[in-house]
Amino acid sequence: MSKVRIEQDSMGELEVPQDALYGAQTQRAINNFPVSGQTMPEAFIQALILIKDMIAQVNVSLGEVQADTGQGISAACQTLLADPQLMRHFPVDVFQTGSGTSTNMNANEVIAKLASQLSGLSIHPNDHVNYGQSSNDVIPTCIHVSAALALEQKLLPALQHLLDTINSKAKTLESFCKTGRTHLMDAMPVRMDQSLLGWAAQIQQQISTLKSIQSAIQTLALGGTAVGTGVNAPKHLAIKFSQVLSEHTGLQFTVADNFFALIASQDTAVTLSGMCKSLAVTLMKIANDLRWMNSGPLAGLSEISLKALQPGSSIMPGKVNPVIPEAVAMAAAQVMGNDTAITLGGQSGNFELNVMLPMIAHNLLSSMSLLSHSATLLADKAICDFTVNQEQIAHALHRNPILVTALNPLIGYAKAAEIAKLAYQQKRPIIDVAEEHTDISRQELEQLLDPMHLTKGVN
Repeated sequence: MSKVRIEQDSMGELEVPQDALYGAQTQRAINNFPVSGQTMPEAFIQALILIKDMIAQVNVSLGEVQADTGQGISAACQTLLADPQLMRHFPVDVFQTGSGTSTNMNANEVIAKLASQLSGLSIHPNDHVNYGQSSNDVIPTCIHVSAALALEQKLLPALQHLLDTINSKAKTLESFCKTGRTHLMDAMPVRMDQSLLGWAAQIQQQISTLKSIQSAIQTLALGGTAVGTGVNAPKHLAIKFSQVLSEHTGLQFTVADNFFALIASQDTAVTLSGMCKSLAVTLMKIANDLRWMNSGPLAGLSEISLKALQPGSSIMPGKVNPVIPEAVAMAAAQVMGNDTAITLGGQSGNFELNVMLPMIAHNLLSSMSLLSHSATLLADKAICDFTVNQEQIAHALHRNPILVTALNPLIGYAKAAEIAKLAYQQKRPIIDVAEEHTDISRQELEQLLDPMHLTKGVN
């Protein structure tokens, strides 16, 4: 059996693993919540530790905590942030008390224990590490801080990289013209670069939308303590904390105008999650376009060839599948599921406190991580190096009866439809059929029905 020690909290004594940095309240949470085996995201725990570090510094500056105690807390926080192996001391399940109190106390206990070891002082998890705070303002603050950092440092850069990659690839595809499709059926021609620039416009819009929420997600509940009234919070704690955190991270964090709203609700997190869902829809659209264009190589569209990354079948030799778009599509589906859970979680703001905070934090950070990695994978392993199958797209393009649309102004819709039907039936190029059934010269038809010309409009 593992060695244990006896720890005590307000409910009595409890056995805790001998080498654990956490104490009795964390152990109670471990015992009470064997739900999923999933712990809070590392990004959330790191943000929580950072918050505790910044608050300790502010409490020292305000004269609320002794300097050596505050320095011990900061040293412990910095040690935890520098050593990923120490994340094992944060074992509380995501599905716990809805306020996230277990995770807050887990952090308080670990920091206090390590701070006491490093400083030789007796540093208390509640009286010192948690001074001037409540789980009810710390956890909502941590949701915003961790999401703000993930947005600024991971998701937006990944999307910008994807946007740049699409734009660069589009420039190499200006000379390729292919059959456009609506309803998955042949339509008027488009250039390959036009298709990609459509994706680029979607990504640019998503970037702009995400940037629009940065101010709100960087607005913090800290200072509201238990119910939003700020009981036991030192004067100026909230303002100074936001200032110190802003200086440390380079992001502009601000104090909430109304603590009650940010503690009782998670409207901003719900909105950000909705934006992530919208982005997931965009990535799935791009992934599915790539899959369709790559389909084949003989019985599909085969307009492009994605880079072969791995064998595609355990039984069919030589088969290669579009694995990156498939992975991205699955990640996008998961983000959509996460958003549904977050939406339900956002409805659980009962009176003065939302009670689904850990799940909201977990799903939101999970979605942002999935989207960040998916955007990078699409850019680096699908879009940047696919090749165009020119012979295949040209074969379909010049036999496309829908090109007759360009003749509508000259011969009318009904006559054009008649010519298109004949071309389909006879499996002949539209220009040959149009030459036989109109008075338009071959030379003029060649100009009117030129696919590349049609991608620029007929005027």
